[in-house]
Amino acid sequence: MALLEQLIRSGRIVDIMLAFVVVEVVILLALWHRKGRGVPPRALLLNVGAGGSLMLALGAVLKGFGTAAIAACLVLALVFHLADLLSRWRSQ
Repeated sequence: MALLEQLIRSGRIVDIMLAFVVVEVVILLALWHRKGRGVPPRALLLNVGAGGSLMLALGAVLKGFGTAAIAACLVLALVFHLADLLSRWRSQ
């Protein structure tokens, strides 16, 4: 089996993707705090929280977790998404 196929079947691909997202968030937050440029931290964290929760749900499926764990990840994604929308709605 090829490496990529192994990573996908095992669900480890999601762990790698999440690690890259964490690095991205750290860099973007540092840029914001040092230069005041980029995406404001609250907006960034709400958006990444929604996407990260969806990635966790995918990982749960690939790793064979139960329905409750998958549903919890999806509900968390919904909460982050709604908070992000509410934040954007209020800022207009």
